[in-house]
Amino acid sequence: MIAQIEGLPAGTLGFRAHGQVTAADYENIIVPDVEAAFALNRKLRVLYVTAEDFTGFDPGAMWDDAKLGMRHFSGWDRVALVSDVPWLRTTTAAMSFMIPAEIRLFHLNELDEATQWITAASA
Repeated sequence: MIAQIEGLPAGTLGFRAHGQVTAADYENIIVPDVEAAFALNRKLRVLYVTAEDFTGFDPGAMWDDAKLGMRHFSGWDRVALVSDVPWLRTTTAAMSFMIPAEIRLFHLNELDEATQWITAASA
């Protein structure tokens, strides 16, 4: 399940993943939010948090994530992944060179720091 993180500035989206994330979560929550935000902003920032009860992504969710990333390949400004899930952190670090955005990894106890970084003005 995906829940929106409210209270972020324009051009910044936040999502919190709980339990198993499905393709329906992407199609009903993430994709519409991202598409609406791109209609108003040339570049986007994303704060993505995996809650302590996060168990993973189904194959459809991973495919939807890849399609969304490629559709807006050069539109990402910053991405903050807040997670203590080892495989997700390792995969993100290993694949981050493929995305033309500034990507940072944070642990769950660093959520405040991640939120500050994702919302800070660019240098």
